[in-house]
Amino acid sequence: MITEQAKIDHFYDMLVKKESNYEGIFYVGVKTTGILCRPTCPAKKPNKENCEFFETAQEALLASYRPCKRCQPLNNPSKLSKEVKLLVQAIEANPERKWSDKDFDELAISANTARRQFKKQFGMTFIEYARARRLGFAFNHIRNGTPIIEAQLDGGYDSGNGFRDAFTRTMGIIPKKAKSLNMFVSKWIETPLGSMLAIANDDALILLEFVDRRGLETEIEVLRKKWHAAVIPGESPIFEQLIFELNSYFSGKLQTFQTPLAYIGSPFQQDVWRALQAIPTGTTISYAQLAEQIGNPKAFRAVARANGANQISILIPCHRVIGSDGTLSGYGGGIARKEWLLAHEKKNA
Repeated sequence: MITEQAKIDHFYDMLVKKESNYEGIFYVGVKTTGILCRPTCPAKKPNKENCEFFETAQEALLASYRPCKRCQPLNNPSKLSKEVKLLVQAIEANPERKWSDKDFDELAISANTARRQFKKQFGMTFIEYARARRLGFAFNHIRNGTPIIEAQLDGGYDSGNGFRDAFTRTMGIIPKKAKSLNMFVSKWIETPLGSMLAIANDDALILLEFVDRRGLETEIEVLRKKWHAAVIPGESPIFEQLIFELNSYFSGKLQTFQTPLAYIGSPFQQDVWRALQAIPTGTTISYAQLAEQIGNPKAFRAVARANGANQISILIPCHRVIGSDGTLSGYGGGIARKEWLLAHEKKNA
């Protein structure tokens, strides 16, 4: 099996050689500039330690990299239709904007056309691309923990208004502007399975999700509104314990987490989440079996919905629930991650 370091070394060699047959195989993010490039970019090559490699452009966008203007990693100018070129130009002119279908009227483009052509060219819809760019700006501040003014300038904003709008749409009002808000802190955590976003208050972990999870932006928005809270980058003893336990878990040395958790849901949902934590490491259970365990055998569909509503990945192990036929269905972090987690737990149980 090829190690992760060997893979990085190989991709870097291909980047230096500008190997065109690696177009679409990987993308490179340059940490020192925040730029996303193709393997064949004509720009001066960065040092290896300043490179971060991604399999898809969407992963790089969510990691806060912005497309290089020289190699245009999201474009293939000879193949792009006029409509798609217009869409690319529109979003790069205003990357913090939150787009909806009705906004396409301004560009005289059909929403269906935008979805179909964008998906065909880039492997993601226009809305997904716009969301990734917008989240990238907001998460950049979380990831680096830099002052807002620095994050603003790194994001290419001469004025703070655009950056603050982008950040606020995702994370809430800047706390010093509102006296009655609850304040949650957030932290970007790197794991062997990809980047995760953690949110906590003074007492407990509230959210732990992979940053590329579909619907994460909506999750954060609902969380903010329910708790009348703003989410700001920060440190917490909760994060110290969480990171220590996650490192131990991924190294195969820990099976039971002790990080305090906040169960934000209905009494039924909380019963399901506690039952999930009782599933022994290295084993799986079906939705029907889980419904029986909470004393409501006919509620397996409601159990499945509660499972999907879990906002604390890994620690509340919804990945241990599988279909009655043994299929690995329904995991917000993706089936590949679910398969990896189950194999990892079985090996180390």
